[in-house]
Amino acid sequence: MTMKTEKQKMLSGEAYRPGDPELAADAQRARAWMVRYNTTLAASPKERRVLLRELLAHVGEDAVIRPPFFCDYGQHISLGDGVFLNFNCVILDVAPVVIGDLTQVGPGVQFLTADHPRDPAQRRAGIESGLPITVGANVWIGAGALLLPGVTVGDDAIIGAGAVVTRDVPAGATVMGNPARQRPKA
Repeated sequence: MTMKTEKQKMLSGEAYRPGDPELAADAQRARAWMVRYNTTLAASPKERRVLLRELLAHVGEDAVIRPPFFCDYGQHISLGDGVFLNFNCVILDVAPVVIGDLTQVGPGVQFLTADHPRDPAQRRAGIESGLPITVGANVWIGAGALLLPGVTVGDDAIIGAGAVVTRDVPAGATVMGNPARQRPKA
């Protein structure tokens, strides 16, 4: 029976130990990359895309991330064509984060795949887990919104500024508030 690495456990949504040497090395690589990337505000989007492709799993054509940008590993993030992430985006990518084509993300938005045990003994032991976040195409996410572990946002949805998205958002829906709730159509 082959034992899973901590990274394999992390990516499959199982409990894992974040201090594992392989994960620590991946995180250090991402931190060094962020130091370089976050000094490129005056660079062209094309120049920044070259850097994004060094770290991220996939960077679609004309995808833009305005620095500063922060992530755990980077290598678990996929951006579709024409994606735009504004200043101060945070993506805790202990699980995959997929953002679909033409999605627009306001400043200060956070994609938080990381989770912690509810059991205090497990928290003391340093155990963590995570669940993927998937955002469809042509979604608009307002400034300061938080997307929590495991949520899926359907195509053409709108997430209001400051919303805390705790559950899936259907395609075409508009949600807002804490926790985010669907706004009735007018």
